[in-house]
Amino acid sequence: MNSFTVSIIILTSIVSFLAFNNYKITDALIFWPPAISMKHQYYRFLTCGLIHADLMHLGFNMFTLFFFGKALENYYMGVLGLQHVYFIILYSTALIAANIPTYIKRRDDYNYRSLGASGAVCAVLFAFILIDPWEDLRLFGAIKMPAILYAVLFLVFEVVMSKRGGDNVNHDAHLWGALYGVLFTIAARPEAASMFIDQIKSPRF
Repeated sequence: MNSFTVSIIILTSIVSFLAFNNYKITDALIFWPPAISMKHQYYRFLTCGLIHADLMHLGFNMFTLFFFGKALENYYMGVLGLQHVYFIILYSTALIAANIPTYIKRRDDYNYRSLGASGAVCAVLFAFILIDPWEDLRLFGAIKMPAILYAVLFLVFEVVMSKRGGDNVNHDAHLWGALYGVLFTIAARPEAASMFIDQIKSPRF
């Protein structure tokens, strides 16, 4: 079976590697709100997810996407009975949705730029957590915890860091991407909400 996750990782990695040493590529694809508001370059909502700041940024996003993306594709088809294409729709629309609040806030800020697939990756991660909230995740690859606890800690951290600012990370995109992943999945299959509640009522450790 073909995997949209693997295809996304390959495409994103190729474009990111090309952009590492070519500022023109980065400049053409990066999320720059004034280029959208004044030049109507709406494609930047999507293309910003194809480039990353450095190898670590790319590696973290693609590593996370590889594990949770492939699992979510299987969950979408198996647990929820959705068509395979729903995953690529989630990922691509999440790139847009995660950046809309930032665009509204920064549309006249010529000094603001953002890049990376983190918003869409967060959407995938939280859609996965919605479907399987008690799955074991490992924080920093070592600390094991249920997915739902990870989600709570993640949201608290992102809210705090968003308010603090100053670290050159678009925490708002992480938060809105996570929310979008949950809402998209529920919209596609409303039963997902009741399934989540039933699982929360029956913890498995």
